[in-house]
Amino acid sequence: MTPLPTRNGVGPSSVVLPPGAWPTIGRFLIERFPGISPEAWSARLQAGEVRDAQGGPVTAERAYEPHLRVCYYRSLANEPRIPFEEGVVFQDDYIVVADKPHFLPVIPSGRYVQETLLVRLKRKLGLDDLSPIHRIDRETAGLVVFTIQPATRGAYQTMFAEQAVRKHYEAVAPWRPDLGLPLVYRSRLEENPARFMQVREVAGEPNAETRIELLEMRGAFARYGLSPVTGRKHQLRAHCAALGMPICHDQIYPVHHAENSDDYTKPLQLLAKSIAFADPITGEARRFTSERNL
Repeated sequence: MTPLPTRNGVGPSSVVLPPGAWPTIGRFLIERFPGISPEAWSARLQAGEVRDAQGGPVTAERAYEPHLRVCYYRSLANEPRIPFEEGVVFQDDYIVVADKPHFLPVIPSGRYVQETLLVRLKRKLGLDDLSPIHRIDRETAGLVVFTIQPATRGAYQTMFAEQAVRKHYEAVAPWRPDLGLPLVYRSRLEENPARFMQVREVAGEPNAETRIELLEMRGAFARYGLSPVTGRKHQLRAHCAALGMPICHDQIYPVHHAENSDDYTKPLQLLAKSIAFADPITGEARRFTSERNL
C-alpha cells in the first residue's frame, strides 16, 4: 500500500524514525530537515501530507514512535528552472527511452526535484511507476532507459547488471595522436577519499574497461567514440583524463572546480549517443540513437 499518491510527478519520500526522545514526530521532522521551515512542516502536517507506512495521518501532536516509517512529499521552495527540454525517442508497454539534455539530473537529489528527467517524464507521460534502470551524470546528455511496469523491472535491471547492454558515447577532448587509436583502456577505479566527487585510479586488478576510437579531428581537438565495457562511476571522464585527453568543460576531472549550477554556457562535451540490447520481455533487438550532437 502506498500511503501517499504521486503528486505532480513526485512520489513520496520516507524516513524511519530513529531511537530518540523527541516529544512528537513533528518536532523530529523540524530538527531532521532544517531546510524546511517549521511553518512549512506545520502546513504539511495539517494538510494530511505526512503519513505513516500504513496510511495513518501524522498530526502535529502525534507522539514520537521510534522505528516508525514516515512518508512525506519532498519539495523545494526555490527550485531553479533548467531551460532545456528532454525528448522521448521510444515508448511501448514496458520501457521509455528518453533523450536527456545537458544539466538535467535524472532523479531528484540536492537542489532538484521537479527539474529532473524522472519527474518531468512522469508528469508528461502520466506514468507514476516510471523508474530509471541506469543513470548518466547531470552534466552528460543523451539516452536513459526507464521501465514502466514494476512487474517487469527486474528483467531489465538484470540485463544491465549482467552487462548485456551495448552503450556508445561520444566526447570532444584534446587530440592525442600518440595514443594509437583505437585502443582498450583498463584500470582500477575507486572513490577518492580526498575528493568527494571524484574517483581515482589505484593499483590492483582492473575493474573498469573502455574502448576508445577516433571519430573526427578538428584542429587541436577530436571527437572520440567511447564504449564502456564496465559501468563504474565517472568511468569515461576518469579514463579520458588519465590518458591526457580530459573531456572539454569537465568541471571534475582532472581538477575539481566549484560548481556554478546556473552557468549553462559550457556543457560537458559528453553524449550517451546510442544503446542496444535484446529486450528481455519481447525478445526484440533494440537499438536507439540520440538525436543530439556535440
